[in-house]
Amino acid sequence: MAEINAGMVRELREKTDAPMMECKKALTEAAGDMSKAEEILRVKLGNKATKAASRITAEGVVAARISEDGKCGALVELNCETDFVAKNQDFLALAGSLAQIVMAQDPADVGTLAALPLEGSTVDEVRKALIGRIGENISIRRFKRFAAKGRLFSYVHGGAKIGVIVDCVAGDDVLGKDLAMHIAASKPVALTGVEVAPELIQKEREIAAAKAAESGKPANIVEKMVEGAVQKYLKEVTLLGQPFVKNDKQTVEQLLKSKGAAVAAFTLYVVGEGIEKRRDDFAAEVMAQVGLAARSGTPQTQPS
Repeated sequence: MAEINAGMVRELREKTDAPMMECKKALTEAAGDMSKAEEILRVKLGNKATKAASRITAEGVVAARISEDGKCGALVELNCETDFVAKNQDFLALAGSLAQIVMAQDPADVGTLAALPLEGSTVDEVRKALIGRIGENISIRRFKRFAAKGRLFSYVHGGAKIGVIVDCVAGDDVLGKDLAMHIAASKPVALTGVEVAPELIQKEREIAAAKAAESGKPANIVEKMVEGAVQKYLKEVTLLGQPFVKNDKQTVEQLLKSKGAAVAAFTLYVVGEGIEKRRDDFAAEVMAQVGLAARSGTPQTQPS
């Protein structure tokens, strides 16, 4: 049986970045064959990734990249299970690499991105290897690539939980950065009212109609009240209609006109938005385990 020394373990760890004990086990199983040990680790890490794939990933980060000339950029949301992992340097590095790849290669969708090369392998293999090392599910949720009509500006806030890229036509760098910060703070859902999703407008209309009906006013007045409420809503959720965060006496649209500028497009990502987060009830879980043990007759170990 081949002797497995510390140097061999270190060499395999440097090649795979797998935990030391996993490297030692793989080398032992491979009888000291380095190539075979790499294959064993790849299978084991892949198996870990498969087991983790069903777990909810509602934490994570947003990464933004913009080319030096401001004409090309990308925004990516990379998810994990816990906020602790969202601060892991390898996880953050992967998010940055993904944004760089999206900007440079313009993949059509997440599946295409996953198959692109990264670190001598593919994006998906790197992702699975990181799952194996960290022990949490990791998923690429979404991305957006920009080809600017003007110049791109980005802003990432709150531990990379909120990310923005905005395409600003004309205006200066200060305006572009201010707009990106405004979007992160005010969270508009669209640039103008015509871009707001019809289902959102319909929902607001129904709420306004129910409130107006309680007033007991004539139908023609109720109709005006409903329309007024909808228009107020559209101003609140559209970028051009919102009061500018640095001067609430001025709308973003008025600010842009004063600068001779315009916004061609923007994208805002908020980590985990729309994902139903898992809420673990630790007490219920303990009681469930106690009940299961009682039914099976297995003695319980008291928690320390």
